[in-house]
Amino acid sequence: METAEAAAERPGLRERKKQRTHDALLRASLELFTTQGYEATTVDEIAEAVDVSQRTFFRYFAGKEEAALAVLDLGQEHFFAALRARPAHEAPLEALRNAVLEGWDAMGEAVAEIVPVDLYLRSYGMIESTPALLAAHLRRADQVAREIEAIVAEREGLDVRTDPRPRVAVAVFTGVMRVTERLWAMGGDLSMEAMRELTAAHLDAVRPSLAEKWRTG
Repeated sequence: METAEAAAERPGLRERKKQRTHDALLRASLELFTTQGYEATTVDEIAEAVDVSQRTFFRYFAGKEEAALAVLDLGQEHFFAALRARPAHEAPLEALRNAVLEGWDAMGEAVAEIVPVDLYLRSYGMIESTPALLAAHLRRADQVAREIEAIVAEREGLDVRTDPRPRVAVAVFTGVMRVTERLWAMGGDLSMEAMRELTAAHLDAVRPSLAEKWRTG
């Protein structure tokens, strides 16, 4: 007869097994997408790579698009947490910058628990070069911006519905991040270090670009 302790452990074991299946499907999806192309890859191939049925794949993902973009959520959730944890004395753009740059290593560690970091990075290039995925990514980016606006407004004690400053700050920040993401994904160096350096350079250029004169003499 099953003990009470064993019965209590079963849900945890089931959840861990589900998480392992989810992560295996995500890794297989990204490996196939980045090696043979998103359009050329079928759900059947992904399921076969993990030795599960097509039905099992659809228990975890609505389709290929969701599987391809799920990897981006890994970094986003970590960024949200890092932004909420920034010291209250930091100005909004400073907090946004530091949440990205100072949380870089921790983000890499969080990603590595699910997929290899190099696969995570290669996925950006795959998304950037696949029109359907890029369009979906940009739609999702707008939703992410709304979340960041809410976090910034909460930090500053503002109502985002009546005060435009959180939206303005986040529009600048996300615009810069989109530029760096595109330049990095289409460049030759897809390392985490290259992405961090490019991001830092562009974020550090925000204040002089917006608040200082460009002409000399």
